[in-house]
Amino acid sequence: MITVQRVAKAAGKHLTRTALKLRKALGARATRGCPACGLTVVGFFRYGDNGEWGCPECGASPRERLMNWLIGQGVLTVPAQGAILHMAPNEASLVKRFCVAADYVPADLDPSRYTVPQMHRVDLMELSDTDRFDLFYASHVMEHVPDDMVVLRNILRALKPGGEAWLIVPLWDKPTEDGSFDIPPRERERRFGQWDHVRQYGLDFADRIRAAGFELEEIDAASIDPDTSHFYALDDRLFRARKPAEAAAR
Repeated sequence: MITVQRVAKAAGKHLTRTALKLRKALGARATRGCPACGLTVVGFFRYGDNGEWGCPECGASPRERLMNWLIGQGVLTVPAQGAILHMAPNEASLVKRFCVAADYVPADLDPSRYTVPQMHRVDLMELSDTDRFDLFYASHVMEHVPDDMVVLRNILRALKPGGEAWLIVPLWDKPTEDGSFDIPPRERERRFGQWDHVRQYGLDFADRIRAAGFELEEIDAASIDPDTSHFYALDDRLFRARKPAEAAAR
């Protein structure tokens, strides 16, 4: 659906990305870096309210750069010998990292939107696997599902004991506000920031994750060394949820 907000975001992205290309062509120094593509860049392009959102070389968002930095630093470990369910795999650098897994499942409710090989159709509301996955990754997915508590419990059941769910959602500084698909799209855009969102999360998302049965660690880009965070323009918060090792299948 085309909205004024989407057009404005796209225009800002195009203009600032073009400006960065021009600066590079004119010989501007590359003083920043992208952990997603490994290249140095002259800066990052705008998207919405974030003036340093995207890498001009690979397009990586702040959350994609954060995940690559955490993996590159060994804070997070990709289970290469295990099974990974990767929802909405539109971040090419993470597809590259995750597809080395022995059992890699890239998936979405509408797999036709993706060019990733061997896409699967997965409806998280109906996810029925039990103790299958070592890792579940979903970035900006949970705000789209009709009932996030049902989905969180399904994810918990699908993970092996000790398995992890790496979750990133859009956040604001207020409590979570829930809606539904019964709300008209333009009203959902006004309330939740995007027409296809049915809620806007606050930091109390952590409470929902724990209530579903997970152990939880939160990794905020703001906690990273400021010089490093600035160099890579890192942003966002990772909710690193872990299925207790002694958990029985539910």
